[in-house]
Amino acid sequence: SKRLKPIIVDTGHYLLEKDEIFYVTQKRVLPNSFRLFSGSAFAILTRSFIEFCILGTDNFPRTLLMYLANMPYSFTNYFPTILCNSKFKSTVINHNLQYVAFNMSSSKKKLSSRDLVEFNAMIQTGDAFATQFKFDDPVLDRIDRKILKRKPGRVVQGGWCLGIPANDTCSVWGDADILRPGKGAKRLERRIVKLLSGDRFRSQQCLDR
Repeated sequence: SKRLKPIIVDTGHYLLEKDEIFYVTQKRVLPNSFRLFSGSAFAILTRSFIEFCILGTDNFPRTLLMYLANMPYSFTNYFPTILCNSKFKSTVINHNLQYVAFNMSSSKKKLSSRDLVEFNAMIQTGDAFATQFKFDDPVLDRIDRKILKRKPGRVVQGGWCLGIPANDTCSVWGDADILRPGKGAKRLERRIVKLLSGDRFRSQQCLDR
């Protein structure tokens, strides 16, 4: 009730100058036709699920979008609520696939041996996301260089980049639908398989608390 009943007004929706959001005295009524769920701001969504939300084969995604329009942190409620009130309920993996980096610090210009150990541990987990990096952390440059193969000021290379590696492979674009899974995709695959093989996988889907 504390998270879902408050109503906010975002003046940026109707004023030229953006201002801080503010809370109104009224409270919203909680729905009785569906259950509200909350989750992580980090998520991997399947194409079939996104098409379900966008193409309008069911009215629920649009209804929920309007319901959450004036709710703080609505992005943590939208997708979990749709997933757990639809045919996609059985596809949920209750894990944010997020690595939390506690030891890395931007106070150093170079990575220490401890930072390198954590960097390697972070990569080997297979998690798709990471957080708690400080601004301009040198480990971010290392991720760009070693993992994403991204040069400064350039986009991340992908299967659609047809240029010459000596110059800029993404200076010539091909088919953006081409995916060539690399080592990172294999690590993510192993991570998801491990989560699916757990004894508690089914019991952790769409918990109603």
